[in-house]
Amino acid sequence: MEGVDHLAHERSKAQFDVDQMKVVWVGSRHALQVSDRIARLVASDPVLRKDNRTMMTRKELFKNTLRKAAHGWKRINELRLSEEEASWFRHYVDQPAYTDLHWGMFVPFIKGSGTEEQQKKWLPLAYKMQIIGCYAQTELGHGSNVQGLETTATFDPKTDEFVLNSPTLTSSKWWPGGLGKAATHAVAFARLITDGKDHGVNGFIVQLRSLDDHLPLPGITVGDIGMKFGNGAYNSMDNGVLRFDNVRIPRDQMLMRVAQVTREGKYVQSNVPRQLLYGTMVFVRQTIVSDASTALSRAVCIATRYSAVRRQFGSENGGVETQVIDYKTQQSRLFPLLASAYAFRFVGEWLKWLYTDVTQKLQANDFATLPEAHACTAGLKSLTTSATADAIEECRKLCGGHGYLTNSGLPELFAVYVPACTYEGDNVVLLLQVARFLMKTVSQLPSGKKPVGTTSYMGRAEHLIQCRCNVQKVEDWLKPSVILEAFEARAIRMSIACAQDLSKFSNQEEGL
Repeated sequence: MEGVDHLAHERSKAQFDVDQMKVVWVGSRHALQVSDRIARLVASDPVLRKDNRTMMTRKELFKNTLRKAAHGWKRINELRLSEEEASWFRHYVDQPAYTDLHWGMFVPFIKGSGTEEQQKKWLPLAYKMQIIGCYAQTELGHGSNVQGLETTATFDPKTDEFVLNSPTLTSSKWWPGGLGKAATHAVAFARLITDGKDHGVNGFIVQLRSLDDHLPLPGITVGDIGMKFGNGAYNSMDNGVLRFDNVRIPRDQMLMRVAQVTREGKYVQSNVPRQLLYGTMVFVRQTIVSDASTALSRAVCIATRYSAVRRQFGSENGGVETQVIDYKTQQSRLFPLLASAYAFRFVGEWLKWLYTDVTQKLQANDFATLPEAHACTAGLKSLTTSATADAIEECRKLCGGHGYLTNSGLPELFAVYVPACTYEGDNVVLLLQVARFLMKTVSQLPSGKKPVGTTSYMGRAEHLIQCRCNVQKVEDWLKPSVILEAFEARAIRMSIACAQDLSKFSNQEEGL
């Protein structure tokens, strides 16, 4: 019905303070004001338009993304935006992959794994983007199994250099964003070899391209791996392939905070615990969980608005048809997704707190909470990304045939989001890591060792196994303590049952 604002009618029926809910979502009234102002600024800039993305060729799409990124940085400087304002600006602008990997992986890893001298050398260049970095870990033959990486870095004591090689086809670095076209440098992972001995995988800062003409340096084979799933989406990103052919780098470009190689070629473990490296991983995964709430909220917003505008069936005597959102079947599919978007938002904020807490404890050489932090970030990364990918597809179906159109925004949103189920740890592999953590916690219960943090409920295993739900009426389910105990009872019973099943195997890995 042309001229009828169905959204205004629906909003007027809200039984809560919408403005206050906005504050809760963003975090503070100040943050809401800043984000709203910057969103309007970006939306009014014709250079930053998004409506033509799916009509572009791959080359046009990549160039357009680079142009918008450059324009964005120019506007940030022209308007003298604060760091907070600039952060929101980048949030609303399509950023090419090199900025994501540069700021999200390259810089944090140098911070976490580089010595003070290395940080002083490389970070100022990275902050000014005089160099553009990427994170080259995954290979064609190995992703989650980092210990299986095949690239080698062999120390040559005669020249005080490492020689990097890609000995097999499967040792080719494969997938890193920013690698295909943009990156000048990489944190590359390789097997550290000194005097014929393999010391396992370590990170190295490697220059890939000339800073003068951007051409690959001698011994470097690098390029884009081609089109990915969907129109637009990840095709604006230059995921790349990289091979080394006897590439020599100075010894001091090995990231040496945790382990060093001396001038004589001796491998030395530092007194800095290797567990500190997990801080970067926790940071990346908590960011992914926060991103899940953003992607899911966008999909739910589209589907909810469509459901309020779309009318189908139910008309009587030639009257208007029923709004789709009023059908119980539509509500039962849509509203749980809306609730999940809020849940993922809040758990993302909790993970930020956890990251800060773990980082502070790691710096004080307190590693007690690290296993729990690893399990929480691995489990929540897997849960939220799988649920969000499925939810975006469900939102597409909730919009009927219109959801299949690219201009609905849902096909591209799905295509750009679904890789999250794979990168930074395949979701099934991550869930197995959580399972191992839970099985270890269960095995320690008979010893009297009290579980802590998110597993502290397991210390009440005897009560939770025997307790029964005492809910008498529907209103009882509004009590958080009732819901929490139900989840705790279910979790401990499933964990113990799983542990009992695994005990039947001579090797637990066979049961997984």
